[in-house]
Amino acid sequence: MISTTSRLFQLLSLLQLRRDWPGQVLAERLGISHRTVRRDVDRLRDLGYRIQAVMGPDGGYRLDAGSELPPLIFDDEQAVALAVALRAAASSGAGVGEAAVRALGTVRQVLPARLRHRLDALDFTAVPSRRDAGSVAPEVLLAISGAVRNREVLRFDYDSSEDRPRAEPAGAVAELPPVRRAEPHHLALRDGRWYLIAWDLGRADWRIFRADRITPRIPSGPRFTPRALPGEGVGEFLSARFKGSAAGTAWPCSGKVIIELPAREVSPFAGDGTVEDLGPDRCSLEAGSWSWTALAAWFGRFDAGIDVVGPPELAAEFGRLAARYTAAAGRFRPQPVHH
Repeated sequence: MISTTSRLFQLLSLLQLRRDWPGQVLAERLGISHRTVRRDVDRLRDLGYRIQAVMGPDGGYRLDAGSELPPLIFDDEQAVALAVALRAAASSGAGVGEAAVRALGTVRQVLPARLRHRLDALDFTAVPSRRDAGSVAPEVLLAISGAVRNREVLRFDYDSSEDRPRAEPAGAVAELPPVRRAEPHHLALRDGRWYLIAWDLGRADWRIFRADRITPRIPSGPRFTPRALPGEGVGEFLSARFKGSAAGTAWPCSGKVIIELPAREVSPFAGDGTVEDLGPDRCSLEAGSWSWTALAAWFGRFDAGIDVVGPPELAAEFGRLAARYTAAAGRFRPQPVHH
């Protein structure tokens, strides 16, 4: 029979997993009587855990949030998962790197020796996936997610200076950008960068905003009824917009070529393209991009002979690029070398 302390830990771990637990279900999971469950619940209450009795046919218990943070109980997998998540937080762009390091130290200090050794053996460095991902202050993320949760119009300033020309015309008077108003629907993390997906009220269209450029205004706007997001979810919507597609996840421009290289040498660099083996020294590659120019240039990077299968727009773009590159080579004048 397990000790009372071990049983209390198991009971607390179960209560942390879900909102409501019928008393009889808890008794069956722990292999004890319903009466013992009641006594153990009282013991946890004495330790500072706010456990409410749930009324109803079956009766039950609910672990509520309290005014103070009591000790938390994690099983082995949860403890390791928490430590890994804290170590990776530096690459999340959420501006919590220093706090995550402190929290990781706290978690590691109280881990049993067997888990501490497992965690120390998992040695890795979290590197942001983009140099310009930008760091977002936690309070900005909280303000955005709060507006999403409460379905309130978000009022904010948006820094789009990187999207505008660097030089202003002589004598131009800088204008303050207007306050943006949008119905926030999702806060998403992709490739180390945070995005707000929202219905822009000023432009009457869906927009994707970089969270590191957002400065929320207070107070928020009125509540709204959420619109249906186009596509099959947040992931598909982001993928389509980043590809320049109006709908779905297909690229606006797609084509197929035959490359004079074996498939094994092309596949590692094909991205989301499709490679078909055509023999020891040839393969076909079907891929897409946001423009015919970008697609033709992308195919050309394989530094091998290429035959265009289609469509005609891709073949025409190869011709335009060839003329452009030939002209560039003709204009090149070597600089004299000074000794």
